[in-house]
Amino acid sequence: MLATLLLAGCRTLGYYAHVGHGQLALMAQRQPVAALIADDATDPALRSRLGELHDARAFASDRLGLPRNGSYTSYVVLPGPYVTWNVFAAPEFSVEPVTHCFPVAGCVAYRGYFDAAKARREAGRLQRLGYQTYIGGVSAYSTLGWFDDPLLSSMFAPGQDDPVGVMFHELVHQWLYLRDDTAFNESLASFVQRQGLREWRQARNQPPPDPALGAHEKAFIGRALALRERLAAIYRRPITHEAMRERRAAAIAAFRRWHAEARRTHWPDDPRFDRWVSEPIDNAKLVPLGLYDQWVPAFATLFRQSGSDWQAFRSQVESLAAQPRAARDDGLQALLPAAPAD
Repeated sequence: MLATLLLAGCRTLGYYAHVGHGQLALMAQRQPVAALIADDATDPALRSRLGELHDARAFASDRLGLPRNGSYTSYVVLPGPYVTWNVFAAPEFSVEPVTHCFPVAGCVAYRGYFDAAKARREAGRLQRLGYQTYIGGVSAYSTLGWFDDPLLSSMFAPGQDDPVGVMFHELVHQWLYLRDDTAFNESLASFVQRQGLREWRQARNQPPPDPALGAHEKAFIGRALALRERLAAIYRRPITHEAMRERRAAAIAAFRRWHAEARRTHWPDDPRFDRWVSEPIDNAKLVPLGLYDQWVPAFATLFRQSGSDWQAFRSQVESLAAQPRAARDDGLQALLPAAPAD
């Protein structure tokens, strides 16, 4: 690894130094969850949340078969709603992301920063090179088992996903992680996050997630992915860049019209995606959707075919993961349900 770093150049060395310092600083702030739960001085609301996550951590291993280790047995208080910021980039006429390669994680479609200002500077640098960029705040991340990852206060921030599901998501990366296949890794983790959370709530006699909210999210992501595919088709056509820009603008406008009508007729009380739609939409902004959701329906099909049995599902996923990339993608494509008609 040292040889790799020495050959990487000053900018990359600076990035590794930033990430290493941020990770070590985070680990130095850990407090044992068990001690916080037992401490009468701990805020009652926090004690309740940590107690639930302590139980969910056992559920993750006992029921879902996720790694049983020291991850998520400690807690860190952060100053804001995010622990890192991911910078995504894509060319103006492609929906394929700019990738960054690292010695352990392989090639991924983003660069993560512990400092928002550094993320903005990196986005500016990429924009000057002609790329479109998008910065997304992150409430949790995985070190792939190299460290015992802690629970973070950012996981409890308003607007974040249920922290139990987020913990399941990150533990999946410790179970199975394929170098250079972010879409597989993130889609698998996203499926386990959602299915695991449903089963966790059922086991505790808690109500399932609101089906209307789930339907809205599914419809929105489906339309956004369809927009991504529409843009990809536009960029493949033998037309001028100006014509591509015009057709891209028309496709994005049509997506916004769909969202406005869907909000009016189906989800008038659910504004979760309004800001995402109202702010600029470009290729880079669509990258995370393609990575985190592309194969989720395929994994859902595989889970059903496995009899909704987690051990059988994990075995099927591991067999799929052992295949060459092209065969793996073909297998996932075959598991996707037919796209709904407009």
